[in-house]
Amino acid sequence: MELKMGGKNLIKSNRKVILEGMRDGIPIGLGYLAVSFSLGIAAKTAGLNAFQSFLASLLCNASAGEYSGFTVIAADSSYFVIALATLVANARYLLMSCALSQRISKNTSIIHRLLLGFFVTDEFFGISISRSGKLNPFYTYGAILIGCPCWAFGSMLGTIAGNLLPLRIVSALSVALFGMFLAIIVPPSRKNKTLLGIVLVSFAASFAFAYIPVINQIDEGTRTIILTIVISAAAALLFPVKEEEENENVA
Repeated sequence: MELKMGGKNLIKSNRKVILEGMRDGIPIGLGYLAVSFSLGIAAKTAGLNAFQSFLASLLCNASAGEYSGFTVIAADSSYFVIALATLVANARYLLMSCALSQRISKNTSIIHRLLLGFFVTDEFFGISISRSGKLNPFYTYGAILIGCPCWAFGSMLGTIAGNLLPLRIVSALSVALFGMFLAIIVPPSRKNKTLLGIVLVSFAASFAFAYIPVINQIDEGTRTIILTIVISAAAALLFPVKEEEENENVA
């Protein structure tokens, strides 16, 4: 009898946590809907149809990773280059997953661990890691139930709009994606001169790679991977982040 009561209490507790996650996932879902619409435009430009765009966003919950994938697809790169570009663009999620692994109970099953790892995004990580105490996976699931469908359907709607709207309007809407990236890099760059320098070097190197003989013969996706690895590795060696600064950023 006590076991049955304990099971009912657990289900009731998980249901409450899921609802809390769904509540916190509403603003994330609305943001995803807007951003993924621009990704749908990029998918259309790369030659994907609405269903393919929907499936891509359903299986890859990352704007930078998807955009990198669409870029190398548009450049007619190999499957290996597409996979590598996506891996490099999403590498930060490995660190986020490690951080989340320290916040969940040791008794958490492998299924829950795999699901949490698969759905790690900047936003889901942010709201999950900010929870006090041990993280209940059902909280993240609640946010996922709202956010992920918005992400996938937003991409599909963007691709459909790209097929219906005139080419000039599609080109104009695709600029929104670049605006999204600028919104991500500009605020932290204004606060950190080192980061600003790295961003400017990245812009300059990307421009130079497009015109330097021999290198400009390499497809755009591969050039992006090379620049990402070289510049990020050089920045980590030359300007390592001190532990005190990391703690301040987390706080």
